Amino acid sequence: MISVSEALERLFALARPLGIETVPLLQAHGRVLAQDVAAMRNQPPFDGSAMDGYAVARVAPGLRLRVIGESAAGHGFYQPVKEGEAVRIFTGAPVPEGAKAVVIQEDVTREGDWITIGDTPEDNDHIRPTGGDFRIGDTVSAGRVIGPNDIALMASMNIADVPVARRPVVALISTGDELVMPGETPGPDQIIASNTFGLHALMRDLGAEPRLLPIARDNEASLRTAFDLAQGADLIVTIGGASVGDHDVVANLAPQLGFDQSFYKVAMRPGKPLMAGRFGAAMMIGLPGNPVSAMVCGHVFVAPVVRAMLGLPAGAAPRRTGVLAQDLPANGPREHYMRARFEDGGLVAFGSQDSSLLSILGKADALIVRMPKDGPRSAGARVEYLPIR
Repeated sequence: MISVSEALERLFALARPLGIETVPLLQAHGRVLAQDVAAMRNQPPFDGSAMDGYAVARVAPGLRLRVIGESAAGHGFYQPVKEGEAVRIFTGAPVPEGAKAVVIQEDVTREGDWITIGDTPEDNDHIRPTGGDFRIGDTVSAGRVIGPNDIALMASMNIADVPVARRPVVALISTGDELVMPGETPGPDQIIASNTFGLHALMRDLGAEPRLLPIARDNEASLRTAFDLAQGADLIVTIGGASVGDHDVVANLAPQLGFDQSFYKVAMRPGKPLMAGRFGAAMMIGLPGNPVSAMVCGHVFVAPVVRAMLGLPAGAAPRRTGVLAQDLPANGPREHYMRARFEDGGLVAFGSQDSSLLSILGKADALIVRMPKDGPRSAGARVEYLPIR
């Protein structure tokens, strides 16, 4: 049995980088930028006016100037401005050659084609210089999830196509004769398959392409069929059957079908019967079948692996620190991920931490992380937690 940190190290060693694909800018939101992209133009591409007013060669109180033209956004004035002249200008318009400042319209009195600058004009040239935002060759760095602000920036840089990491295809396989799909009528000794649906949602949130495969029954033929259907996946995730009982089909039969195991069992609660390795070209993670165990392992192990496959830094799921609102007893010998909720500004662990209780997980905001043999904690103590909302 290995520690959580060692399991993560071995998982990252198994994860292989995926290729790069190019997508239109409108499809890049939520994807991971795989290569730096560079601006193809300056922004602004010209000296532009930051205000509505008059472009002038010189500013002085009481100065009288003749208006010789107009510069608007998309319709510039392309004659030089000389001493004694002014050009009516609007925000975003090109500043004409020879103009050194824009006097805002509130500081000007106009009569016909003549303006007079007021006694106290603003001490600001109101000109946005060429390239003041970014210049040709300035880059957006790779290794980031592309958000709306990035999309706006790349559009302004005139980047129409974006190199992104290929989405990992994740095959999800539930195992067990006791399972039926939601909407079906279970027999007296059957339950509804739930884990793959929760993991499917988690994979989509992470930017993967999950594939929900048919339930593999507790026999070799059914499991072989499931693995055949998983061909082409980058990551195969099985749920259930990872222990070593007579009916734990994955642990007993997967090695015969080509599974090359890296490790089995992690010193954590819930989720001890976790295994991982490679199945042909794909990476494979075998999760325990208890619903909470599977989902917790999804957050702790599968999510970081998917992020690494997408080219993001390999590392444990980000933790935060919070304050306990109630006392906690001493922890046992395994790293414990306790379902908890925020209450009165602090974290409260649920009284029951049984790994079968999805209703408790559904109410939880966080997983309090307890190190092995961590002593009792009093209300007010700071603890680490994983946010799961």
